[in-house]
Amino acid sequence: MADGFRLRVCFRKVGRLRYLSHLETVRACERAARRAALPYAVSQGFTPRMRVAFGPALPVGYAGEREWYDLWLTQFVPASGVLNALKDATVADLAPLECAYVAPKEPSLAASLTIARYDVRVKGGIPPEELERSLAALMKTGTFAVEHKGKQKVFDLADALPKEPEVTVVQGATIVRMTVRMGERGSLRPDVFVAAATDAALDVTRTDLLIEDEGAWRRPL
Repeated sequence: MADGFRLRVCFRKVGRLRYLSHLETVRACERAARRAALPYAVSQGFTPRMRVAFGPALPVGYAGEREWYDLWLTQFVPASGVLNALKDATVADLAPLECAYVAPKEPSLAASLTIARYDVRVKGGIPPEELERSLAALMKTGTFAVEHKGKQKVFDLADALPKEPEVTVVQGATIVRMTVRMGERGSLRPDVFVAAATDAALDVTRTDLLIEDEGAWRRPL
């Protein structure tokens, strides 16, 4: 194939590795592909690099249960073989979960993944019912302003949060489940939104990344 073979990989980013930056995560995944001896393609130009493209960056400190990248190969290798080789070459906290080939001309992950789901674990004694009322009050305002680098960004909550936040208790822990829409103007950070309802410490995990297609949401594989 002239464009090579485009392999889509789902991986996790958990434990201490949640504190890797996006660039450090990219480099770690590239090193794993090299250790796995995969026939990866390289870019053209004066400084050829591995042809790999990642989905939306995960903020430092967030865990990720289903993160994504596309890796171009020069030769076809069965996806099951690639997955096993990557698992052997990757530390457990950054382990690949599944992979499959996709069409070379399919839109990029960064452009197509526009829905993110999060679990925000609230580390404090706030009663779930009180937290639920506080979040509902925030949603009723219709907008949410965020200060960033001296500038204010105002989010339309109906668009930024296409589903109402849900407060639940899992094994004694209070969890806020949020669905956030991502776009060219960025996205509302779930920890910032929940922090407006409580001063408790928060622990954030991105549980899924989805493609929005004609009103329906689906995974990239």
